[in-house]
Amino acid sequence: MQINRVIAKGLFLVCTVLLASGPTSAQQVTGTLGSPSATTTISGKQLPPPDPKFGGVIKEKASESTPWWPPRVVPPKGAPNVLLIMTDDDGFGAPSTFGGVIPTPALDRIAKSGLRYTNFHSTSLCSPTRAALITGRNHHSVGSGVVGEIATGYPGYDSIIPIEKGTIGTILKHNGYATSWFGKNHNTPFFANSQAGPFEQWPNGMGFEYFFGFVGGDASQWEPNLFRNTTPIYPFEGNPGWNLTTAMADEAIQYMKQLKELAPKKPFFVYYVPGGTHAPHHPTKEWIDKISAMHLFDDGWEKLRDTIFANQKKLGIMPENAQLTPWPDGQDVYGGAKLPRWDTLDFEQKKLFIKQADVYGAYQAYTDHEIGRVIQAVEDMGELDNTLIIYISGDNGASAEGMVNGTPNEFTTFNGIEVPIKDQFLWYEFWGSERTFPHYSAGWAWAFGTPFKWMKQVPSHFGGTAQGMAISWPGHINDAGGVRRQFHHVIDIVPTILEATGIPAPDTINGIKQLPIEGTSMAYTWDKANANAPTRHTTQYFEMLGNRAIYHDGWVAATTPATRPWELSSAKPPDVITGYKWELYNVVEDPTQNNDLAAKMPEKLKQMQNIFYVQAAKYNVLPLDNTTLARWNTPRPSLKAGRTEFTYSGTLSSVPASTAPNILNKSYTITAEVTIPEGGAEGMIVTQGGRFGGYGLFLSKGELGIGRGKVVFLYNLLDLKRTTWEGPELAAGKHTIVFDFKSDGPGLAKGGTGVLTVDGKEVARNSMEHTTPITFPEDETFDVGIDTRTPLALIEYRYDSPFKFTGTINKLTVKLEPFEPEQGAKAGATSSPGPGSAARR
Repeated sequence: MQINRVIAKGLFLVCTVLLASGPTSAQQVTGTLGSPSATTTISGKQLPPPDPKFGGVIKEKASESTPWWPPRVVPPKGAPNVLLIMTDDDGFGAPSTFGGVIPTPALDRIAKSGLRYTNFHSTSLCSPTRAALITGRNHHSVGSGVVGEIATGYPGYDSIIPIEKGTIGTILKHNGYATSWFGKNHNTPFFANSQAGPFEQWPNGMGFEYFFGFVGGDASQWEPNLFRNTTPIYPFEGNPGWNLTTAMADEAIQYMKQLKELAPKKPFFVYYVPGGTHAPHHPTKEWIDKISAMHLFDDGWEKLRDTIFANQKKLGIMPENAQLTPWPDGQDVYGGAKLPRWDTLDFEQKKLFIKQADVYGAYQAYTDHEIGRVIQAVEDMGELDNTLIIYISGDNGASAEGMVNGTPNEFTTFNGIEVPIKDQFLWYEFWGSERTFPHYSAGWAWAFGTPFKWMKQVPSHFGGTAQGMAISWPGHINDAGGVRRQFHHVIDIVPTILEATGIPAPDTINGIKQLPIEGTSMAYTWDKANANAPTRHTTQYFEMLGNRAIYHDGWVAATTPATRPWELSSAKPPDVITGYKWELYNVVEDPTQNNDLAAKMPEKLKQMQNIFYVQAAKYNVLPLDNTTLARWNTPRPSLKAGRTEFTYSGTLSSVPASTAPNILNKSYTITAEVTIPEGGAEGMIVTQGGRFGGYGLFLSKGELGIGRGKVVFLYNLLDLKRTTWEGPELAAGKHTIVFDFKSDGPGLAKGGTGVLTVDGKEVARNSMEHTTPITFPEDETFDVGIDTRTPLALIEYRYDSPFKFTGTINKLTVKLEPFEPEQGAKAGATSSPGPGSAARR
């Protein structure tokens, strides 16, 4: 009797503590509280929940005492597994599920077993959409008004998710879910993405117990900057044919399988966000051959638009009254935004552009196939009926960042360099392989956004924000194969998941009062009776890089983009407030934004503009800023801020650019004090970058040992030109190697003269006409004593990574001179080639 009273007391105490901030009906207990097998739900208002008071009996002797175990926290009964999938840079009309010609059977599967959403929207850019997706708040509201690489010191733009706006990972983890993140992480602040942390805004610090993926805007699928939690890993080394798209699916499948074997009743939340189809487009050769054989793109982009639009009408994706927006080839239509008509292209242009599209199509089909494997694994585990699957096609519209001609190396775009058609044919046979970092022509981006105008980076028009999405949950969505046209936004996913799981938004996380979630649950659309119910998301602002729009009660007011995503411009941008024309659309009657009513309805336009500025003030959108280069170069917190001298020894690897010495656009000196063993040495002393741009100081490998150990400094200008300095072979003993570069600056992309010195004697002097102006490849790293990713050299001085230095680095010093901008240069403008695209990830 005494034990029963004690257990009853313990039950009372646990219920009292756990339900202090919630209704008693929320408590669900299994087993006897205090027993090892007992579980309980929590109110969810305070995360993590407070520890329950001990409910047993403690006497002087264990034999006279009663043990008591705290119950294990579990989600509410019936809470499903959640598989949240989002691809990258997919235009609305690219996948077959939404009228496209590229086969996406996995997305088709979810749409046929659940619902297809045709009026669902992103923010128009990568990391802002992702921040909104995992928090349920608007992107500026969580510090992500732009990509983190151009963060500025304002609450809406600093790339820091506030602690009072916790993520869905944190919420579900504390409510008993196993939480994991696979793929792209573009939400760790750029200035906090090194192994030195801090790690609060890495996935593990944002509520995701397991992370397997890359950090940044993009990554090679053949040799990515890959992490397991916060540790760099290199599974591609010595593994020819390895590709992250497949490896990520393998990892997620193994994770879920292991979880369900160890804890069958524990639900999972898997956030699955592959790099596809963001550049680089890196499918396997098998998929390139398969898609190329289908000849999907041979007729060009305008006929492709016609085909997609006809498919959309047949599928019910677009209503009968929808109109296909015109091709942007007239100044009177889009203010000068011109892309070439297909019939104006010559044979070589068409051949190259078809190849680019085939590889992109292969990448999308390959990505969807591997997603399909993950979904099939859920079914094979017997969990499909108990899994809410949300599959979003793209975090923004199709990307025009390949410029008009496309490019074999995306980083030429980010550095403002156009690669001529004839030069691109040097990479034609290898397009999509590890030898390229490719992107397609902007004409395909406009086509893949069918039926809308514009594309990624442009939040004012649906070509930048409309994302095809499908949701499936057997037994809970009773209109299999249905289409939903209610307006919704990426911030609506978190409240939808919370409603499905029965878990409330918390009042506090780690003692911090939480601000309200800003999205609206979409679960009301799941019932067939609500197929045509009015949307509950009635107002939504959009803003990115100065372009902006407002949706309200079926109307959209939007600015006409002042700059084009595929053009590089050094022109000063217009005044961010007064320099933009506004358009007006009734998107209930005109769902493609084809008929501009601004001139006919000036009062309605003014009303909508006023609503935008009210929303802008509310959600940290102000101050508006349409500069790019100025923001790229703005000082921001970092571990290297204020440093002009960096010292290393031994081996150090996988240091991101945010923490590495920045040699761009300035004079610098690299000094290496090394010891060479008997028999000589080889290997990398210091490097940043790789095949697609960067530099390295190393001792050569030689051919069959001949020429081994020569001192070499190599500068790789974006895989377009390599400049080298060569010194002698080093005998055993201590040596000092110095590379001293004097820039021809001030300004960006200036050339200069480099002098290589060994033991105080000049051994090589060479000049470069140009240097890299904006950025080395983002997915490469700074390494000392090793080269962890792609090699710099292709033919002369060729080596294979990791190319470890076989001597000893006693001391390595990098000294930097200050960067001096050109006289008269203005914020957002420069005379160097192509700054305008530097920030566009």
